[in-house]
Amino acid sequence: MATDYYAVLGVRRDASQDEIKKAFRRLARELHPDVNPDPKTQERFKEINAAYEVLSDPQKKQVYDLGGDPLSQSGGGGAGGFGAGGFGNFSDIMDAFFGTASQRGPRSRTRRGQDAMIRLEVDLDEAAFGTTKDIQVDTAVVCGTCSGEGAAPGTSAQTCDMCRGRGEVSQVTRSFLGQVMTSRPCPQCQGFGTIVPNPCPECAGDGRVRSRRTLTVKIPAGVDNGTRIQLAGEGEVGPGGGPAGDLYVEIHELPHPTFQRRGDDLHCTVTIPMTAAALGTKVPLETLDGLEEVDIRPGTQSGQSIPLHGRGVTHLRGGGRGDLIVHVEVQTPTKLDPEQEQLLRQLAALRGEERPTGQFQPGQQGLFSRLKDAFNGR
Repeated sequence: MATDYYAVLGVRRDASQDEIKKAFRRLARELHPDVNPDPKTQERFKEINAAYEVLSDPQKKQVYDLGGDPLSQSGGGGAGGFGAGGFGNFSDIMDAFFGTASQRGPRSRTRRGQDAMIRLEVDLDEAAFGTTKDIQVDTAVVCGTCSGEGAAPGTSAQTCDMCRGRGEVSQVTRSFLGQVMTSRPCPQCQGFGTIVPNPCPECAGDGRVRSRRTLTVKIPAGVDNGTRIQLAGEGEVGPGGGPAGDLYVEIHELPHPTFQRRGDDLHCTVTIPMTAAALGTKVPLETLDGLEEVDIRPGTQSGQSIPLHGRGVTHLRGGGRGDLIVHVEVQTPTKLDPEQEQLLRQLAALRGEERPTGQFQPGQQGLFSRLKDAFNGR
């Protein structure tokens, strides 16, 4: 009486390949001789290996479903197809214990390419408001001679005669478990299942060549140092003319002669004489938006900050802009001529004790104006 392989694995006759494999893995973990050395269990382990060998192979399964004996037809003569003491494919046993399935069949010559990255320098105003730039990149592209096939024009890849296109070769060895079959990539075709007897002279069979291209990149407003812009499919073309990876453009912002960037705010320093700080003035400042006048109020102290709202960098995410912070530095004269020294002494005498900055007693305003004129005319 023929063995019911479906009953051995505990699956229905219409079970899918995935269900069959899961059932085998579950039973193999329970019945493997390393786990359970009982002789009866070893016999049961041989049965599930034989059942899996038949039901996992579409051709053998078809023969079995039609009432034939696929193991005897394939020369197996016993459980597992390798004699009475044999077990199934070693990779299936490893899969049962470690849950990792070995890759079956030839591997493709076509694979996805790697990502690439290029550094792009931008000025502050370009980072603040956004721009477009043309960049040159050196990446692998599809070979125009063989269109990625890797074979010389007029030729094509041929089936490997060692593995017959399977991409792997099998070897039967003896172990304490009995006869075990192991598989490894074919050494002649490196697992591809095909060989290229006449490689393309342009790409040497790789299916790709290096080329310099010009791309236009849109730089969004608000980018900063280290910001990366992704250009999908503009990276390296894969071996065999496979899909290209992505290109990442990393932003590097060049230093500005006037402004220092902190986040989306800009900072700068203006230097004014002490007379202008005391009396007040307007200082012209070239901002990213054009020339503006910074209002210095009377009595401004050195180190004070004056914000110009909305004059900074555009926010990368969300609307609006940062601020421009103007730091005031009051310049104190180091050398005085006799007239300047006399006017300062008169002012000091007229002021008497220190008073709040920017407050003048009668007569001080005129004296300070004369002092200002004396310094400006120096």
